[in-house]
Amino acid sequence: MTAAKAQYTTPNTGVTWSLDDLVANSSGALTLSAGIYTLSQNLTIAANDAIVINTDATLKINADIGILVNGDFTSDAGAITITATNTATPYNAITFETGSSGYFRNTTISYGKGIRVATPDFEMQSCVMSYHMNGSTTSSAINFSTGGNALINNSRFLFNYYPAFSSGANQSVAPTLTNNYLEGNNQSNGNRPQINMGPSGADTLRIVGNTIKGDRTKIRTGGIGASNLLGGGQLKVIIDNNIVTDNRYGITVVGAASSGYIRGNIIEDNNSQNIPAEGGSGISLSASGASTMNIIASRNQIRRNLWGITVIGTARINLGDTNEATFNEGGNIFSENGNTGAAYALYNNTAFPIMAKNNCWIEGQTPTEAQVEAVISHQVDDNTLGLVTFTPFGCDALSNPDFTVVKPIIYPNPSKGNIAIDTPENGTLKIFSINGMFISSFDLNAGTNTIKLDLPAGIYVTKTETKDKNFSNKLVIQ
Repeated sequence: MTAAKAQYTTPNTGVTWSLDDLVANSSGALTLSAGIYTLSQNLTIAANDAIVINTDATLKINADIGILVNGDFTSDAGAITITATNTATPYNAITFETGSSGYFRNTTISYGKGIRVATPDFEMQSCVMSYHMNGSTTSSAINFSTGGNALINNSRFLFNYYPAFSSGANQSVAPTLTNNYLEGNNQSNGNRPQINMGPSGADTLRIVGNTIKGDRTKIRTGGIGASNLLGGGQLKVIIDNNIVTDNRYGITVVGAASSGYIRGNIIEDNNSQNIPAEGGSGISLSASGASTMNIIASRNQIRRNLWGITVIGTARINLGDTNEATFNEGGNIFSENGNTGAAYALYNNTAFPIMAKNNCWIEGQTPTEAQVEAVISHQVDDNTLGLVTFTPFGCDALSNPDFTVVKPIIYPNPSKGNIAIDTPENGTLKIFSINGMFISSFDLNAGTNTIKLDLPAGIYVTKTETKDKNFSNKLVIQ
């Protein structure tokens, strides 16, 4: 019989302790040697107590040792590291129970079994989570098990064994995931996306401004997934202004009683598995049953996937409509999506009609109606399918007076450092590295703006924000 591991629980008397206080009071559970704190016993933070790390520190945790938070845990200084004592033997999960609170900033968290969040009072800013293994209560770097509106912002999730974020199929959670950089998560190569979320309930799941880059050797890993598979709840999504590249597929929403927006995303080269029957869509929507799915998609740039957009079962999508009640500006751009020698910008595999006006179906060309028809699969090809209405169309039709979208134009691109940007409204231009790190910001006035960028040669991401709209693009500096 295996002996139970020793553990220490804070006194539940309202104390707020630093790591040094914990060393002094935990009877050896936490020790300090040569500037390194080491946790050798399971630690429980009682409901009325708090642990605050507010100076730079390194905390190492022994194998299979975990932290259970019923009270408050804060890690916020210039540079904090939480890692395994031995990187070959991960520590157990850091668990935030219902009623607890957690705040992490400027903290690197690695070689554990992830973080389980069962509270809406959780925030992570400018952190790094990498090389986490699966645990008994976690199936991702951060697993949202219950609760609502946690915030993860401006953080990096790298090469974790399972997805960066996940939630259960029978648990309603709706975190906000913004401006994060994800690369190579789901190293297990299971059939999971790097963001793997379930139903949102009455709240809205927000996935905005992230970069999700795949490891092309992990051919079963997708980009963003949101699902309502059990059908008892509902799923509301806002998936805006993300860059999704080099995964098995880009963005997928699955399940009835789902609705929301997919806007302004750059979705490229999601074809790592290269099996058309098993994936490879830039955007895939799938639902079954009487309760349908309704997604509004606009201003997405969808390039070099096996399929551009696929719509399956009872899913419904609005890709552009002039009707006042269902208005959508359109403005989606398609380029070189296809497989087995055929191009597929949109595949409507449902019986429902799709409004898809004011889109650029073949980037870099002025196509005829017949050429656009050839990249859309719908009722014309199979009379059991719904009709796609795709006129007006064309890349030069995005300023059609029937539509309000006018995209900022950045030129020249590629550039040697000096760029101009034409915008119809005042706003802000933000420059990010290709791995999602913020570099600089510039105010924009309506009209033409000239900006000098002192940047090394390479590929960057621009995000232009005006009063009502956001746009993302790649910028090449030579």
